[in-house]
Amino acid sequence: MNIQPNALYQEMQSLAVEATRNKPDTIVPTQTAATSSAQFGDLLSDAINTVSGLQKDAKSKVTALEMGDRSVSLSQVMIASQKSSVAFEATVQVRNKLVESYKEIMSMPV
Repeated sequence: MNIQPNALYQEMQSLAVEATRNKPDTIVPTQTAATSSAQFGDLLSDAINTVSGLQKDAKSKVTALEMGDRSVSLSQVMIASQKSSVAFEATVQVRNKLVESYKEIMSMPV
C-alpha cells in the first residue's frame, strides 16, 4: 500500500482553498510548504485545526441565523455547514486509511 501523506494533505488543502476562493469571510486553511522536512504530525494537526475552524465558522453562522441576524443568509449557513461536513468526512476517511495502513504494517512479519 502506497500512502503519500504530503500529497493527500496538499489535495485536501487545494480543495479547501478552491471551496473558499469566492468567499472572503470564510476561514482559509493555512498553507504549508510540502517539504521532506515537514513533520507528518504537524501536517495532520494543521488539517485537524482547519476542520475545527470550518466547524466553528458553520456553528457561528447557524447561531447568527437562529438569533435573527440579517447579515447572515440561509444560503451562507448551508454552504458553511456543507463545507464543514465535507471536511470532516474527508478527515475521517484519512483516519480510516491511516488505521488500515497501520494494521497492515503491524501484521507484517519481521
